[in-house]
Amino acid sequence: MSQWKQVQQLEMRLLEQVDYLYDDNFPMDIRQGLAGWIESQDWDSAVNDESMASVLFTNLQTQLEKVRLQEQNFLQRHNMKIIQQQLQRKYTTNPTGMARVISTCLREERRILATTCTQEQGALEQSLQNSVAFERQKNMDNRVSIIRNSVQLMDQAVKNIEDMQDDFDFCYKTLQSRESADRTSEMIKQGITRLQEMLNRLDFKRKEILSKMDVVIKEIDDLMTSQLQPELQDWKRRQQIAAIGGPLLTGLEQLQSWFTLTAQSLFQIKRQLDKLGELVVKVTYESDPIPLQKPQMEERVKYLIYHLIKSSFVVEKQPCMPTHPQKPLIIKTGVQFTTKVRLLVKLPEVDYQLKVKTTFDKDLPAGRVRQFFILTNNTKVMDIEDYSNGCLSVEFRHLQLKEKKYSNGTKGNEGLLSVTEELHSLSFEACFTVQGLAVDLETCSLPLVVISNVSQLPGGWASVMWYNLLTDEPRNLGFFGNPPRASWSQLSEVLSWQFSTFAGRGLNKEQLDMLGEKLLGQHASCGDYQVSWSKFAKENIPGKPFSFWMWLDSILELIKKHLLPVWNENFIMGFVSKEMERALLKDREPGTFLLRFSESHLGGITFTWVEHSDSGDVKFNSVEPYTKNRLSALPFADIIRDYKVISNGGVPENPLKFLYPDIPKDEAFGRLYNSQPSKVYPYIPSTLIPISELRSDASSTPRSCPSPEPPMTPGEFDMLSEHLCFDIDTMSSSYSE
Repeated sequence: MSQWKQVQQLEMRLLEQVDYLYDDNFPMDIRQGLAGWIESQDWDSAVNDESMASVLFTNLQTQLEKVRLQEQNFLQRHNMKIIQQQLQRKYTTNPTGMARVISTCLREERRILATTCTQEQGALEQSLQNSVAFERQKNMDNRVSIIRNSVQLMDQAVKNIEDMQDDFDFCYKTLQSRESADRTSEMIKQGITRLQEMLNRLDFKRKEILSKMDVVIKEIDDLMTSQLQPELQDWKRRQQIAAIGGPLLTGLEQLQSWFTLTAQSLFQIKRQLDKLGELVVKVTYESDPIPLQKPQMEERVKYLIYHLIKSSFVVEKQPCMPTHPQKPLIIKTGVQFTTKVRLLVKLPEVDYQLKVKTTFDKDLPAGRVRQFFILTNNTKVMDIEDYSNGCLSVEFRHLQLKEKKYSNGTKGNEGLLSVTEELHSLSFEACFTVQGLAVDLETCSLPLVVISNVSQLPGGWASVMWYNLLTDEPRNLGFFGNPPRASWSQLSEVLSWQFSTFAGRGLNKEQLDMLGEKLLGQHASCGDYQVSWSKFAKENIPGKPFSFWMWLDSILELIKKHLLPVWNENFIMGFVSKEMERALLKDREPGTFLLRFSESHLGGITFTWVEHSDSGDVKFNSVEPYTKNRLSALPFADIIRDYKVISNGGVPENPLKFLYPDIPKDEAFGRLYNSQPSKVYPYIPSTLIPISELRSDASSTPRSCPSPEPPMTPGEFDMLSEHLCFDIDTMSSSYSE
């Protein structure tokens, strides 16, 4: 079943997440119409290969044209034509941008699909879903709506007061203008009485409107403090979790609506207060409530506007290198990175030439040796985004860092922390005036890790994960001076997210338990067991020259580049010890095998099969792990299909019969086999076949020999058979890991 068909079968809650993925940059109409073709292309590679992206863009246009011409519905044909034109304008000069958008959408679809495969949601994901519960949003919508209605009613009340005051002014001037002969004492008395009654009503209405304003201002203040700011903090926390592979980030448009409506209410109250001030100039009297209460209320409204707008300046997209879209917050010197900020309040009164300036490490912690500066233009003007309902935003697409050199021409040495533990930040500043109110805007990115070599990327990503998992402080740049511990239940959930993000399918409970045993040993069953930062990412696994995280990250890379089809079919058991492996296989049919990741090699996968001798003895045979170098020559499914061993009889045979527990090999892997044989020599089609020599030995496990790269071809094997000369040193030997 295609990925898109699986997506369409999701429950409504998850379909809403999918809906957020598609916009004008990549309309869902294209995803629907070209589902099969889109899923068959390598968009991930095209992100970093402009020529490949250009070819894919041209092919996409061709495919769209075919679909459009075959469409019977006139309106649909018209819409497809518009979409084609939009894509041409947007991506003709930027085909890698299109590849990046499509790659991200497909990856997020896989991640959403992966959530349906998990037996139970983790605590973090559950809490995040609870934090954006429908009832809370509904309550917020209702409250903002009530405030807006109240402010609209006050507009009418101010207008009524203005009309009453005009009537009073007319009557007052009429009484004054009467000639002396007409101004009998009785008439004057009646006129004064009438004016006094009008003034009393006017005073009552002024006090009433000021009282209502005070109530609404207090309501807005409480709304901002008790709900709006917590919702913003909740969104920022969910942004942190989404950055490290957690649930898709949504809710910014909803926040923007709440911020904008609240700001509109405050600005409307400010205008109402200004109007009342104008009325006082025309008519005032002793104990007039407006001069007494208006100044204080104006200050409160200005204070609320100022802080509402200040807090609405947010980092919409955290800094990220386009070459590594799944690992944000890691910046390599000399490599361009992008970031985006947005103002959540829609302000039509604002001068749209609003410049935003970026600064790197504005508040550098004391003792920090490595220092950097932005090499490229660090100032841009905010633009109006039509798709965000007219709000202002700015995207910096070509920022680049360079390390500062000292007077002697050298760079800074490393301080007390390692390169990947040093945290940095990117600040954004702007200033503007709205309705006479000057607002200084400032926000900052989440802490960044700056690397100078791609070999530091895994360590940097470990730091990014640890920080964003364990704290919501935006500027704690000294975090790794004394990093807190993580509970295994928290950490295991984040590790599963890594597999969802990078490999398309998260880890199930059994796999997580196996990982826990690898990291924690006897404490694996304790979900609240506290794991130290050092144990996770710095200390070597006992007896191994690498840390737990380096081992796991190398497996992720192996899956992503060489094992994705097999992994997504759930054929790889993965994290199982040699002892557990033998316990699982010992009672199975001869030729039953399972796939697991190597414990002794970085980024290696091996398979073990079971045999039973005539005497009833059980033998376990394991091959030397296949690493990325060996898997570059031959797809792993083809290795399973073509694998041969040469026993004492000298006849090669495939010992792999059943994928654990009892699935016939070809039934499991058949649809993954490469039907086209690879061509090693000109004119002669041949297929690489992995071959092992299986020797009889006193022990139950064969001894290991060096393995070849690449494996032997059928032609080579036939020649060797004909001359009865098997060069064992060129064959892959089975061994026990």
